[in-house]
Amino acid sequence: MPSLKNLTTSFKPTLNNFRPLWIYFVKNRWALAAGVLSLLIVDFLLLMIPLIIKKAINILVVQTSGTGALLVKQGATIGMIALLIALFRYVWRHLLLGHSRKVEQGLRNRLYGHIQTLSLSFFQNTKTGDLMARAINDINAVRMACGMGLVALVDGLVLGTAAIGFMMSIDWRLTLISLIPAPVVVVFTRMLANQMSARFERVQKSFSDLTEQARESFAGIRVIKAHQREGWEYNRMKARGERYVGESMHLARTLALFFPLMTLITNAGLAVVILLGGRYTILGTISPGDFVAFISYLNLLTWPVMAMGWVISLIQRGSASMRRINGIFDAVPEIQDSNDENGRVSDGNSGTIEGAIDFCGLGFQYPGQTEYVLKDVSFKIRPGETVAIVGRVGSGKTTLLQIIPRLLNAPEHMVFVDDRDIRNLPLTTLRKKIGFVSQDVFIFSDTVYNNVAFGMDDVTPEDVRKALDVAGIHEEMEALDNGLDTLLGERGITLSGGQRQRLTIARAVVGDFPILILDDALSMVDTRTEEGILNRILDLRRERTNVIVSHRVSTIRRADRIFVFDHGSLKEEGTHEILIHLKGIYAALYEEQLLGEALENGGVNSS
Repeated sequence: MPSLKNLTTSFKPTLNNFRPLWIYFVKNRWALAAGVLSLLIVDFLLLMIPLIIKKAINILVVQTSGTGALLVKQGATIGMIALLIALFRYVWRHLLLGHSRKVEQGLRNRLYGHIQTLSLSFFQNTKTGDLMARAINDINAVRMACGMGLVALVDGLVLGTAAIGFMMSIDWRLTLISLIPAPVVVVFTRMLANQMSARFERVQKSFSDLTEQARESFAGIRVIKAHQREGWEYNRMKARGERYVGESMHLARTLALFFPLMTLITNAGLAVVILLGGRYTILGTISPGDFVAFISYLNLLTWPVMAMGWVISLIQRGSASMRRINGIFDAVPEIQDSNDENGRVSDGNSGTIEGAIDFCGLGFQYPGQTEYVLKDVSFKIRPGETVAIVGRVGSGKTTLLQIIPRLLNAPEHMVFVDDRDIRNLPLTTLRKKIGFVSQDVFIFSDTVYNNVAFGMDDVTPEDVRKALDVAGIHEEMEALDNGLDTLLGERGITLSGGQRQRLTIARAVVGDFPILILDDALSMVDTRTEEGILNRILDLRRERTNVIVSHRVSTIRRADRIFVFDHGSLKEEGTHEILIHLKGIYAALYEEQLLGEALENGGVNSS
């Protein structure tokens, strides 16, 4: 039979998963202490009730007169104890279960804060549904372990130990007989503990897959309906749900086996006690009051036995969930602030940025790929200059722009902002000075105003309106039901593609950023609208650095310089007029687009 020491040793890895929660237990130590004290008072009062019952029964057996007043006194005492139990039970539930909610809040905030620090590669390799499951389902399991798990553990240990002590004081032989099933409980508990942990982790993993499938189905509902694939998508969701139910049923069978057997074992002990204890009472070895009190304590002992089983279930679930959450905590951002020789974050010498950008022989390849996306790129953008970057699809334009705010990490000494290596600039300093509009347009489920202001405290309503004017969308937004206070649907679904793009343009120009990056940010609007918006942006930002990528070369003539990329290399550089006279890649792109526009206009006129 395994010893308690071996059981504790095998439980250590499970408890180690909870180490990140220690800070919350220390922070809430006074509330925890008061809650545990209230719980112990309740246990003490519960232990007093069998003694009162014992006294009442002995009065009935021994005394023949005057028992009424004595019994009323005993009944009143039990009533007072019941009131005290109710009071202190409210206190411990408020404090201990409240503690579990504080742990839940702190853990969720910490998890969300850590996720915000992780690099883009983490999100490319991790499903959104998995993150949602960990932030909701797993944290709920941890909350239960820190709340009811803690209550059941303290309650089970204290009440169980005390009940055994009182039983020993009544009759040690009956106590030993009633505890015969205890080793069976220990062995059985150890057998099922590891199974519950492994099966619960599979349940959580299956729930993550189910959550991701649901998220993807709802996000892609337009595509599903357009292709009439509702039945196919339903069957995919149904299959995920069946796998989740299957894993849950495996866990349920384990729990269904655990608790009935606990009840069977404890009740078997009760049956033996009634058989032998009744014999002892008949023979006069113990009094009838002692016999009833002993059975009362044995019934109290049933809860600790059940509680320990529940504790193991809750702790195993919480441990499995904490193991999954710790997996995220262990993830380290690939892109971090550099430290000086003393381990402090480099301040980059200054918190100001003028807007000069210098690429010095930049070469870049994505992890796991052998070919370079960018090859020996060298050029400099002067402060206050507007430059355009053009090239065919796959020429490396987007990669180049994402390197500037360090969304992608370039090698050292290859990219400089104001003559400072961007790897030595604090990320906060660098990114706060850059307005960035990517190809991936994202609108939050919030008001028009909040989507533009985007949490910047120094932005005024006048700034928002001016930015909307620059983006050519102010009148359209004011025409909505509630104007700028109109709540937009998820990902801006109530807006057209062009409106979403222009709203993100307004978000980028509302702040007075030294550097503005537009990565093909107006591909969903027509050429004339794009040209008008770019002209307004450039008029607004005459003395600011602007880096623009556009596939429509006809709209970027105002750029001070144009850089032409092809297959990751810088091939041409100059003004629009110079590049046209070169009759190279840029001139070919320009001619292709002029021809396309002519055909499009001709098609419109003929119709």
